[in-house]
Amino acid sequence: VQLQASGGGLVQAGGSLRLNCAASGLTFSSYVMGWFRQAPGKEREFVAAITGSGGTTAYADSAKGRFTISRDNAKNTAYLQMNTLKPEDTAVYYCVADIRWRRSDYTYWGQGTQVTVSS
Repeated sequence: VQLQASGGGLVQAGGSLRLNCAASGLTFSSYVMGWFRQAPGKEREFVAAITGSGGTTAYADSAKGRFTISRDNAKNTAYLQMNTLKPEDTAVYYCVADIRWRRSDYTYWGQGTQVTVSS
């Protein structure tokens, strides 16, 4: 299984970014997809998750109302649309996948993409 995250970058506070996660080596529509992040000096934390059908989503409190997770099963790709970004959103964002619906202990992890939000 390979998860390739992209779309990170430098953005000013209040701006937007869309992260992409291209998956291969798995039956994509059968897997829960998610995003975690890790800021410098902090523990890795759950951001969002979406079921295989896309019918159910979950968000960390910090992401609710600003971030939207989605997926395109025809393209084997998951997305994280991030709006109204804040400096505290600065982190490495990781794409994850698991056959089970969960908020931790995902089986598969991508390499991460850096998001930096300037004030």
